[in-house]
Amino acid sequence: MSLSPLIRITAGTPRNPEWRMARPVDFEMLPGEHIAVCGPNGAGKSMFIDMVTGAHPLLHNQAAYCFGPNASRMVSDNIRHITFRDTYGGDNDRTFFLQQRWNATEIDPETPTAGQLLDRELALLSKQPDGQSQNFKDHLCRLFGLEPVLGKYIILLSSGELRKFHLAKALLSRPRLLIIDNPFIGLDTTARGQLRHILELLSKEDIQMLLVVSDETEIPDFITHVVPVENMTVGEKVTRGHFFSHIDSLGEEVPCNLQIPDSSSFALHTPLLEMNDITVRYGSHIILSHLSWTIRCGERWALKGRNGSGKSTLLSLICADNPQAYACDISIFGKKRGSGESIWDIKKHIGYVSPEMHRACRVNIPAVSIVASGFFDTTGLYSHPSADHLLSARRWLSIFGIGHVADRPFLRLSSGEQRLVLLARAFVKEPQLLILDEPMHGLDPRNQRLVKEVVTGYCQSPEKTLIFVTHDDRQLPPVINHTLEL
Repeated sequence: MSLSPLIRITAGTPRNPEWRMARPVDFEMLPGEHIAVCGPNGAGKSMFIDMVTGAHPLLHNQAAYCFGPNASRMVSDNIRHITFRDTYGGDNDRTFFLQQRWNATEIDPETPTAGQLLDRELALLSKQPDGQSQNFKDHLCRLFGLEPVLGKYIILLSSGELRKFHLAKALLSRPRLLIIDNPFIGLDTTARGQLRHILELLSKEDIQMLLVVSDETEIPDFITHVVPVENMTVGEKVTRGHFFSHIDSLGEEVPCNLQIPDSSSFALHTPLLEMNDITVRYGSHIILSHLSWTIRCGERWALKGRNGSGKSTLLSLICADNPQAYACDISIFGKKRGSGESIWDIKKHIGYVSPEMHRACRVNIPAVSIVASGFFDTTGLYSHPSADHLLSARRWLSIFGIGHVADRPFLRLSSGEQRLVLLARAFVKEPQLLILDEPMHGLDPRNQRLVKEVVTGYCQSPEKTLIFVTHDDRQLPPVINHTLEL
């Protein structure tokens, strides 16, 4: 007896010509299948998922769904799509990080806890929550190990806790299909292992999963099939075993001939950053305790630590984004913090990229303008760039292999292409201090190798100084010669 596909797309072509794939899409997902959609950055994975969810209406044959035995036949009730663009959860949390995390000294008592938010979601889904609905919520909390954090304010959850919270929230409606984009992005090794275990447990529940990944090493064992996507073409669905038996584990070489002239105004080995007995707290919550750190000109540091250990807080002090920096004993580039220097005096020597910056960058201007904004230390372009600024911006886009997107609007690029644009922005003024916070988030293996080569080439200039943050030692460039672990 043949099974009715959960989803079927036949000769699917988006109605909007600006979103067309290279060829029509044929795809079906049968009951019991768990599928990974895998491909390089900019390959068309997100566009394909939008066709699956109906976000891109099709020109002729609309996607067909079979959601039985669920009573509802609505796509919105049966498909949940979660996108993890960085370590701090989904798109709905955009205002959470930059404002509340750095600027709140006391948490508003009206701020909801994780448990209260789950109860609110349950109330929205069921006008009269019954015991069965409450029992299902309790089951999800036990499954994900959320009971210890239900009483915590949502803005104090760690990255791994917040990831599990969003999964539980999405599953309260009991969807037939859960789509997760970049499920492991930004998680430390322990949290990644926990999430893999949770997803495997979830695969045994009455729900199917479709994971979107750029790196085939992130495909979990419970995945039954893989759909490769490349060059705006959705390939044939194959079994997991078939996919891994036909991929090149070594990958192509990524040449990078980068020469940066020495232009430092700081003598080699002189202190660029001195932090003495630093403590940062929010109310009773201590983030950093009695930390001292000195970085000298030409040193290349790896900054490590589990999610929630204080890495991002530490970087916010260096970049003058955290108001508590002015209450701490910090000297940078030879000036004591609070001695009259402006935030722009500090930032002009720093090239910086982070998941938070990626999240906050929502200006839909051409990619070349985003890169040129690095000369002015803004994420939008509020000053008119010179011809030399634009020429340098295009050069760095080419170095990162995306010169062809220079004139495309930033928000029309894939998440991986956006990350490469922001990396080019960090390098464009060839700064003294380069701070790369999880620079390889969401990048495919080839682009990860490219970024490592660019960083290595940049640091051949002996006075260039580097802080590199990652949870994966395989991503560290070989120039690293110091490590700080929080």
